[in-house]
Amino acid sequence: MQNLTMTRNSNNVLIGMSGGVDSTAAALLLTQKGYHVTGLFLDVLGNQTEETEAARALAERLGIDFISKNIAVEFDSRIIRYFCDAFAGGLTPNPCVLCNPTIKFRILAETADEVGAFWIATGHYARVVYDSDDDIYYINKAKAVSKDQSYMLYRLPQSILARIRFPLGELTSKEEVRQLVRTYKVGNEEKKDSQEICFVKNGDYADFIQQRGYHPSPGDFIDANGTILGRHKGIVHYTVGQRKGLGMTFGKPMFVIAIDQEKNTVTLGDDDALFRQYVKGQDHVFTGHETEGVAFPSNIKGQGIQAKIRYAAKPADAIIKEIDSRELTVQFKEPQRAPTPGQSMVFYSGERLLGGAIIKGE
Repeated sequence: MQNLTMTRNSNNVLIGMSGGVDSTAAALLLTQKGYHVTGLFLDVLGNQTEETEAARALAERLGIDFISKNIAVEFDSRIIRYFCDAFAGGLTPNPCVLCNPTIKFRILAETADEVGAFWIATGHYARVVYDSDDDIYYINKAKAVSKDQSYMLYRLPQSILARIRFPLGELTSKEEVRQLVRTYKVGNEEKKDSQEICFVKNGDYADFIQQRGYHPSPGDFIDANGTILGRHKGIVHYTVGQRKGLGMTFGKPMFVIAIDQEKNTVTLGDDDALFRQYVKGQDHVFTGHETEGVAFPSNIKGQGIQAKIRYAAKPADAIIKEIDSRELTVQFKEPQRAPTPGQSMVFYSGERLLGGAIIKGE
């Protein structure tokens, strides 16, 4: 695999360009290294004219080529619909986890082929390393630990990892990134980071889902024994671990413990009821194994690993106890708070990303 990569190497790189500070800094670092850089803006909504033109103007200031593509139809059918269906089913999805392999990086690679570039790049905080013993490309955590985005990239296949460049992976902080952009005075160096899902502009997921034609029915709040505590306004308004926004008071703090789409119930309980030592996952993938549901790599099976049950969680010591083609069970050394169905559980060995799974409800 390594030899193939080198024979296909070129000086051309296509970078995903959002107009933000991170992709700008990544493009600058690539030009500094002598690459011929082309920026690609993906219009995922079909109406991002202002954002497209801002990215185009930025590319001109950077002195790089620019391409834009309207991918709204595919993005809607594969990502937005998945997002809405998952919430309507009582899950809390990670749309970026699905978008990265199926939309973003795939289209980057296809467009790179069209323009004659071997390399593709983004402004993600992560690193790629080649392990000659395994003949596998792995993702490693970024040096800027607080900004690391490897969690969102665990489903990327070898065909992508062999071509990817993550220039920000070697930088140690976001301030270092901003300072680089300030040096070139391109005009967006103080632009704030986006904290929202790209297609939900106001952060109100339930409102967005209802605008898409989903109409959740009210149902019962219940406790662990099935006792009715009150009425909820539709399961899309809730996620496991939630305390605020329940719409009623109970005389003490109450948290969403579980959501049952079939019964249309939301189970509430104390914070202690959120902790789990065993967490089930499904649709698991492991680096170097392209097919979902593959067996755990034999050289890691039964070994101590670390796992994150959400993007912002700290990696925790764990062991994969059971696995088959459909699901796996992870035992954590210490119980984890609020593993949430629909979120990803991602596995590491030190800095190395091993793979991940979608958390399954009990």
